[in-house]
Amino acid sequence: MAITDWPEEQRPRERLIRHGAAILSDAELLAVFLRVGVTGKSAVDLGRDMVTHFGSLNGLFSATLNDFSKINGLGPAKYAQLQAVLELARRSLCEELQAGVALNSPQAVKQYLQLLLSGRAYESFAVLFLDVKNRLIVCDEMFRGTLTHTSVYPREIVKAALAHNAASVILAHNHPSGTPEPSAADHTLTQALKQALTLIDVRVLDHFVVAGKQVYSFAEHGQL
Repeated sequence: MAITDWPEEQRPRERLIRHGAAILSDAELLAVFLRVGVTGKSAVDLGRDMVTHFGSLNGLFSATLNDFSKINGLGPAKYAQLQAVLELARRSLCEELQAGVALNSPQAVKQYLQLLLSGRAYESFAVLFLDVKNRLIVCDEMFRGTLTHTSVYPREIVKAALAHNAASVILAHNHPSGTPEPSAADHTLTQALKQALTLIDVRVLDHFVVAGKQVYSFAEHGQL
């Protein structure tokens, strides 16, 4: 049965308008995005197939065009739309960080980093460079690695901090394994970067480890 044949109070779009987006399931939110289903399946059914196929929303968001298009009813047009929505979400959170909420709203930082790093099949190391008022200057994804390892060079981060005239930084990397707890190597690297940046009077405010929906904060655990 097509969604247009459902009782109005059960239709995802109408429910979103009346009660807000938070009340909808993942499949229903995707149905609003998709607008229409395919032969034999409503948009909600197709949304449910998408989540099941990729295992999670993060898996869906990080899918390649080739993988995305393997689901009947999806293709380049829907892929482009989804990537545009994700980029708009990133830019919205980036605006908050540029307004100086990096210290007052760690949740905004976590959400931004989740959109940036979660779901990737390789390790990536990013640095948020902040000015004296804790406003974001730029977020630079500086190093990329493999499934389990990324080589990070303190000298390059120091050079970038000087180039951006940063007063402080927030470090971040992802764990494709899905486990957010930092490794011994993560702790060692954090201290090495903190010492190197101290020499040029740049503070390390936090180091986040992103693993899917989980984000580990060094600062929150008293490890800086």
